[in-house]
Amino acid sequence: MAEPLRTPSLVHQVRFSNLVNRNIIIDGHRTSIRLEPSMWRALTKIAEREDMTIHQLSTRIDRLRDRNCGLTAAIRVFLLAYFQEAATEEGHARAGHGRRLADTVGFPMAASSASDPAAA
Repeated sequence: MAEPLRTPSLVHQVRFSNLVNRNIIIDGHRTSIRLEPSMWRALTKIAEREDMTIHQLSTRIDRLRDRNCGLTAAIRVFLLAYFQEAATEEGHARAGHGRRLADTVGFPMAASSASDPAAA
C-alpha cells in the first residue's frame, strides 16, 4: 500500500500545471505573459509583501533583467531567487523538507538511486 502524500499541494502544483495568460502593464505598456497558476500566486504574494501591484513588481523585474532573457523567464527566475533568499532551516523543517523528495511528495525513485547509499 502506498504511503499517503505529505504535501498534496506541492504534488498537485507539479502534476497539474497549466499556463495562464494574463495582461500586465510594464512601464505603462500592456503586455501579456503566460505563467503557471503557482507562479501567479507567488507573484501576487511577493507584490503584496512588498506593498506593490503586480504591474509595479513586473516593471521592476523588467528593468533589472538582461535583455537576452525574456520577461516571462525573468519573472520565474526572480520568483525562485526571492523565495530562495527567504528560505531558512526552520522554514524547511516546518514544511517537511530535507527528506528524500520521493518520500515527501510521492515521486517514483529510479532503482539505481534507491539502492545507492550515497543518495540517502
